[in-house]
Order: sequence, then C-alpha cells, then structure tokens
Amino acid sequence: MKFRTRHLIFAFAFFVICPIYGQAGLQDNEENKLFTVRGSVREKYSYEPISKVNIEVTGGDYSVTSYDGNFKIKVKIGDELVVRHKDFQTVYYTIKNDDRIIIEVEPEEPEPTRKEILQQKSQSFNQLMDSAQTYLKLDAERSIKFIADALDNSISQNQSAEAYEVLGDIYTHWKQNDLAISNYRISLQNIKATSTQLKLAKAYTDNKNYQESIETYLEIKKANLSELQKVELYEGLGDAYEKSKDYDKALTAYNKGLSISEAQHFKSKETDLNSKIAKTYTETGNVDRAKDFYGNSLRLASEVNQKRAVEEKVTVAEFNNVSRNYNDEIELRKQVVDALPELEKDSVIANESNITPQKQNYKIGTAYYLKGENDKAIPFLEKSIEEADNRSDLIVKKDGLKKLTDVYKSSGDYDNARLKFEEYIKVVDELYIKKEQELAQAARFAKNLVENQNRITSLENERQLSKSRFELAEQKNRNQQIIIYSLIGGIILISIAGFFTYKYIKQQRLANNLLALKSLRSQMNPHFIFNALNSVNSFIAINDERTANKYLSDFSFLMRAVLENSEEDFIPLHREIELIELYTKLEHFRFKDKFEYTITVDDKVDIDAFMIPPMLLQPYIENAVWHGLRYKDSKGHLGIRFKYKNEDEIEIHISDDGIGRTKSKALKTENQKQHQSKGLTNIKKRVAILNRMYKDKVDVSISDFQDVGDVGTLVIVTLKKD
Repeated sequence: MKFRTRHLIFAFAFFVICPIYGQAGLQDNEENKLFTVRGSVREKYSYEPISKVNIEVTGGDYSVTSYDGNFKIKVKIGDELVVRHKDFQTVYYTIKNDDRIIIEVEPEEPEPTRKEILQQKSQSFNQLMDSAQTYLKLDAERSIKFIADALDNSISQNQSAEAYEVLGDIYTHWKQNDLAISNYRISLQNIKATSTQLKLAKAYTDNKNYQESIETYLEIKKANLSELQKVELYEGLGDAYEKSKDYDKALTAYNKGLSISEAQHFKSKETDLNSKIAKTYTETGNVDRAKDFYGNSLRLASEVNQKRAVEEKVTVAEFNNVSRNYNDEIELRKQVVDALPELEKDSVIANESNITPQKQNYKIGTAYYLKGENDKAIPFLEKSIEEADNRSDLIVKKDGLKKLTDVYKSSGDYDNARLKFEEYIKVVDELYIKKEQELAQAARFAKNLVENQNRITSLENERQLSKSRFELAEQKNRNQQIIIYSLIGGIILISIAGFFTYKYIKQQRLANNLLALKSLRSQMNPHFIFNALNSVNSFIAINDERTANKYLSDFSFLMRAVLENSEEDFIPLHREIELIELYTKLEHFRFKDKFEYTITVDDKVDIDAFMIPPMLLQPYIENAVWHGLRYKDSKGHLGIRFKYKNEDEIEIHISDDGIGRTKSKALKTENQKQHQSKGLTNIKKRVAILNRMYKDKVDVSISDFQDVGDVGTLVIVTLKKD
C-alpha cells in the first residue's frame, strides 16, 4: 500500500512540474533566438528617405540603408540599434519585438560658410541702420542703441564709417555738437568722404570752433563735390567767417555760393544766401545793401514754399526792427499772422520757432509801443498773452505781461499796470520752476547720451581688440608653416602690436580723463546757475525789481564768461581773476550787511604766465560766504590774495573770519548733513584728474584761519606754472 502511494506521488510530480520547466526553457530559447528585422530611416517632417545610414547592433550585426532609406539586420529581443549619419545626431533604438522599425530624425543644419555669415551680418547691419535713421529725430537713445548693434554687425570700414556718420547726425540733431564732432572724425578715419567732411565742418561751427571749421572747409577738394555740395561748402564757410566777425571773407564765400545757386536754379539756396548776405551787410552797417538783398530773399522765398516765405518775412521784420522801420516791420508781421492758420494745417509749429502767432503779436505790440501808439499796442499784446497761455508758452506770456505793464504805465493807467505786473510775477515764478525742471531733464538726457556713447566706444575697443587677436592668430598659423626666420618676424610683429596696443590704451585713458573732466564741468554749470538763480528769486520774492534786474545784468555777463570758459581745461589766470571779481561783487551785492571783501595780487605775480582750471576758486568763495560769513553776528571780511611763492609757483589764499567749519557744521540740519556740496566734490575730482594728467599742477589745502574766537577758514590753492 505504501509502495503504491509513493508511485502515485512521483507520477503526479512528473506530469505537473515537468511541463512548467519545459515552458520556461522554451521562453528562454525564444528570447535568445536571432531574427531579421526590417526598418527605414527618414526625415521627421518631409518623410524623405535617408541613404547610407550606418545601422549597428552593439556587439552584433551591421547594416546600411539603401537609396530608399530601408535596411534589414539580424537582432534578438533587447538588442540596441545604433543609428549613425553625418547629417544628424546618433539615435539609439531598443528591439522589443519583430515589428517593422521606422526611425525619424531631424537633420542638423550645416555650419554656415564664411560667405553666408558675412551676408547675414551685412543684412542685419542694413536693417539696424534703417531703424536708427527712423528714430533719429524721435528717440535719440533708441536710435543710438540701433547704431551700437549695427557696429556689432559691421564687416567693413565702409559700414563702420556709415554707422559713425549717422551717429554724428543723431548728436547734431539733438544739439550735442561735441559728441557729433567726435563721431564724424571717427567716420573719416575709416573712409574720407566729402559729405562727412562737410558735416564735420558745420558741427565745428555749431560748437563755436570757428577756426577748425574754416580749416576743414578749406581742406575739402572741390573737384570731388557736386554743384549742390559746393554751394553748401561756400555757405558753411561764409557762416564760419561771419561768426568769427570776418565779414569781408564771409561775403566772398556767400557770393560764390550764390553764383552757383543762380546758375543751377537752386531756389532754396538762393533764398538762404541772399538772406545771409543781407544779414552780413547789416552787421557791417551797410543798411542800403542789406535792403536790396532782403528784397531778393523775400521774392525768392515766395517761390520756394509758404513756410519758407513766412520765415523770411520774420527775418526781414527783425531787420526792420533793428533799423527802427516799425511800419514795415508791423506790416510784415501782420502778413505772417494771417498766413499762420493755413500753415498750421500741414504742420505743428513748436513754441521754440520764431514764427509762432504769440511771438508775432508780441513783436507787433512792441513795435506800436516803440512808435508811441499805446492804444494799438495793447490789443496785440493781450492777444499775444492769450495765445501764449493757450500754447503753454510761458516765456512769451512773461514778456507780454511785462511789456503790457510798461504800456499801461506809459499811458498813466497805473491800476492795470499793477494788475499786469502781479500776473507777471506769478508767471516768473512758474517759469522758474519749469526752467529748473528743464535743466534737470537736460542733465539726465546729456548723461544718458554720454553713457550710450561710452558703450559704443567700449564696443568699438572690444571689436578692434578682437580683430587684432584674430589677425595675430592667422599670422601665427602662417608663421608655423615657414622657416625659423618667419617665426622671428612674427615675434617682432607681436611686439609691435603690443606696443601699439599699450599706446592705444594710454590714449584711451587720456580720452576717458577728458570725458570725465567734461562731465564734471557740465555738472558745475547747472550747480552754479541753480545757486545764482536762488539769489535772483530772493530779489523777485521781495518785489525788488530794480535790484533783480541789476543782479541779472551782472549775472548774465558772468554766465556768458563762464560758458565761454566751460570747454577749457585751463584758462589764463587774469580771466579767472575777472570772473571771481564779478562773482564776489554779486555775492556782496546780496549780503552787503554781512561782509566786506578785498582781492589783492602781489606785484611779483605775473598773471599772464599762469593757467588755472576755470571755476576752481568760485566754490571756495561761495562756501566762505554761505557757510562762514552769512551766519556771523557782526560784519565779516573775505580776503582773496594771489601770493608770490617763487618764479614757477604761486599761492592763492581765500580767507574769511566767519564762524568756522566746526560751528557751521553744527548749525546744519540733519538733511543738510546728509547732503554733500556738489561744488566742492566736483572740484576735488577735477583737481585729482588734472593732477594725474598734468603731474601735480594744482594743490588745495583747507585749515582754520585763527586759533581763537571766530576761527574762520583758510583755503590755500597752490598753482604751478606749465
């Protein structure tokens, strides 16, 4: 019984377990079994077959696609196909079954050739230049950015010259003449084009560099010019001579341009040149000749277009005003006023234009007033004020109210005169605020333009440096293929290139110092104007019109002198003495009860032999008055002495017996303590830069003037001869 049971169990195990092992073995055989799989390789989007593709099983069979992209290869389940070709990235595919394989690939774009790269860069350059031209008169910063991007894509000297010429045009339009000059000169360094030379010469004139302008005009070869460009040359040359008061040469140049214009029938240029010749004759006092040419310009202007005719009538009206021919002036201005409504249908006339209706009505009213016809003057002045108010022209509104006050006062109508004067005071205050805002906006605008120009200069430096590196690399590759003497020559070339690179960097540092100096000088002027206008405002606030007018007259003379000197690193000492004499006089004019002053120059000091940075002494004098003497209980004294030290060196002592630096600092409010004087800060920076450039030419020390009592302050400026 036991034997039978044992056999039954063995039989059950044999029939149940053996099939299971058999199935497992069969499955292993299937997975390891090789079979042939078919497939194709094609592009993903176009479905185009790709031939000659390498198909390989890792550690196994190999195949290649035929002309129609098909292949077949022996594989087993789990194998990995490696699909390779020169036109796309390698693809890896795992075999999961015996289904047909379809492999879709994205071909790699071939590397562009040098020719294609240059074509793309040239196309981008042209598009960016078109954009820069589009925004030239609309958005200076945006236009400059397009120029910078265009320079990144420039591939030739012609394109670089074109970019810098347009950059000069941008700065010319926005009246940044010094920057325009710099970029026109860079353009000419790339390509010497006569059109750019003409623009550079005109930019020199606009920047008051009259001699440079004349020299540039005379250097231009007339044989390379068109007839119109010859007219522009003679006209520009005449402008430069006229601005520099050389009237005979100006007339000669203008007449040469007029002869060509008449022969070529350039009506617009004929008009301009007749008008400029008339203006030059007026300057020389030859009124009769001026009348003849103004008659020609009026006739020709009417043949050009309506706007040019109106502008010329205004020009001739101004001439009649100077000649006191008020009847003809009034008649011409009335014609202008009648023509303006039609003219304004086609274009907007900005307040800065000389042909606005408010300005013309103001001039008509003024002419009637000068004739003694007050009753006729009043309606035109009131109309001028009304139009100026509608057009937000505060300057004409202010002038109109002031003139109307004078007319009412002259007529004996003191009530209306008082009312108009009160309105005038309000407009002056409003205009002061507006001008302050405009100064701030102008400073920000100029700062942004300088930053953009610095970016372009930096990009140009990097481009030149990259170009130099590329050329050096090519030279090195060539040198490796020739004999040892060529290698020595290559080393010499690299040394020369290093020398010029060092020289270029040194020049760039000098240019950066000059740019920094210019920036600091441009900050000094608004700072000085702001403080001076505060003084004017105080006189206006107390209705001291006569004092304000006297102060403004002296201040305008001082400002003219300051602005004339603002472009120079150094000016003659005698000019600086004249400036501080006038400035100290103005400060004393306001604070008569606070201090007296003396300005002395030692007999041994040769004021013609020394040069000094402009506006160097003014901030120290200003500090002495505003922070020392102004707070003193009794009347103080300001002393300015130019002291002889030796033949090559002088000392300038600025002393005051005011309250001193410590006490002045204690009187400041918390807000004032946080605010550092811009004038003194800029002076320190300017002195530091000038000393780097000119080897310690200026030294400044500040100390207490006395040991006890009202200590005061002593500033000693040491100045060395060139």
